[in-house]
Amino acid sequence: MTDFAPHGKHLIAGEWVAGETTFENEPASGASDTFSVGTPTHVDMACAAAEDAFWSYGYSTRAERAAFLNAIADEIEARAEAITDIGSRESGLPTARLQGERGRTTGQLRLFAEHITGGAYLDRRVDAALPDRQPAPRPEIRLMQRPIGPVAVFGASNFPLAFSTAGGDTAAALAAGCPVVVKGHSAHPGTGEIIAEAIHAAIKSCGIHPGVFSLIQGGKRDVGQALVQHPLIKAVGFTGSLAGGRALFDLCAQRPEPIPFFGELGSVNPMFILPNAASARGAEIGTGWAGSLTMGAGQFCTNPGIAVVEKGADGDAFVAAAKSALEKADGQTMLTDGIAKAYRDGQARFTGRNAVKPLLETKSEGRTANPNLFETDADTYLQDHALGEEVFGPLGLVVRVNSADDMRELAKGFEGQLTATIHMDDADADAARALLPVLERKAGRVLVNGFPTGVEVSEAMVHGGPYPASTNFGATSVGTMSIRRFLRPVSYQNVPTSIMSDDLRDV
Repeated sequence: MTDFAPHGKHLIAGEWVAGETTFENEPASGASDTFSVGTPTHVDMACAAAEDAFWSYGYSTRAERAAFLNAIADEIEARAEAITDIGSRESGLPTARLQGERGRTTGQLRLFAEHITGGAYLDRRVDAALPDRQPAPRPEIRLMQRPIGPVAVFGASNFPLAFSTAGGDTAAALAAGCPVVVKGHSAHPGTGEIIAEAIHAAIKSCGIHPGVFSLIQGGKRDVGQALVQHPLIKAVGFTGSLAGGRALFDLCAQRPEPIPFFGELGSVNPMFILPNAASARGAEIGTGWAGSLTMGAGQFCTNPGIAVVEKGADGDAFVAAAKSALEKADGQTMLTDGIAKAYRDGQARFTGRNAVKPLLETKSEGRTANPNLFETDADTYLQDHALGEEVFGPLGLVVRVNSADDMRELAKGFEGQLTATIHMDDADADAARALLPVLERKAGRVLVNGFPTGVEVSEAMVHGGPYPASTNFGATSVGTMSIRRFLRPVSYQNVPTSIMSDDLRDV
């Protein structure tokens, strides 16, 4: 399949549904397409269908769900060229990036299929009956994880495939046995539509209830509000801005039945360059930082926006190398006009600020972003909260400190992060050992001698962290452990084997 022309409709319970009003996407290249605007009525239709689907899908076998996840991956791969074409036109992302992201999307679907087939995620436990125990007998008690019900997923702007329609949240929820209603991101509705077509084809080939997946496009805040407040929705997965995520989080908490909101919101992902590492290879680390900072125009939630390094010649070499590499970097197309404007506004927060030194200031126009670099000291950073706010784009801030001990005190002042990185040599072990307890309280993932912009989809990955990095520090949105968000433990006491599910019986 190479040609794809969006029809611009919502997919609701197996039917392509038009709306009364429309909007147009804003592609980075080529002509725009027209799409239906979602409404709270569409939300109600999708949620009702999801609840109806749960009574069969939520009690399907692990093998059936694994086959469904693999079928979705197959259908996505069958549309590979068309997905890359529409994704590139809408987002401006290069072909290689979208091909890699498509592989990640299908890979995580297949990983979840394998994960649930094994059954370990069910965390099954059995307390055998002790009828002769004194002073009171103990009944048999079995425990198993069960799906929670319909889940709402909000597509992300910066990952039109891996964090959107069939992304990690959708894959984890479907693997758990939860139907999904996706609120598509208006930055890439055509990409969302073709992925929805792939899921729709898998639903039909596997004989799954069509209400197991719906996609609602566009819409104002009323659509998002209606979705998170719908009484049939039992959890929400979200990747996006701190302001938008916090607003939805508050709505979830204010419901008559509050539900968990798993929001991945924002992070500056600080790096700490310890003294011996700076002395031995400061320039190398600085060049690597520049590469990570500008990867994908800096539009990664793990973008390392802050580097902490000591004052002095070694720190100067690190800064000089980073600046030199950034000066050579070309401007890059950002995902949307709105994101590009937000990047320019973020740069403006640093320009002309007291005790913030511009090291590299550039002008970005339209949808193009050029890198920028600033420097300040630890005291200024700790006193000015705005310096710690995420700038979504290729902007870096260097924070200079007097010693490794000062790094530890500075680290205590950071808010919650997705990642924190230590660059160290063997001679830095004592300083790193002192720093690590602080960083593990601040971040969901701690790296040593690397850059955080690559997030492995695996068993041990945590993509989350203390607020404001995410709204639930005990969860991850990447890796197989993310399935836990859409499960809850149920104990079964003295339940006869004749009415148990196979999963509970076969322990």
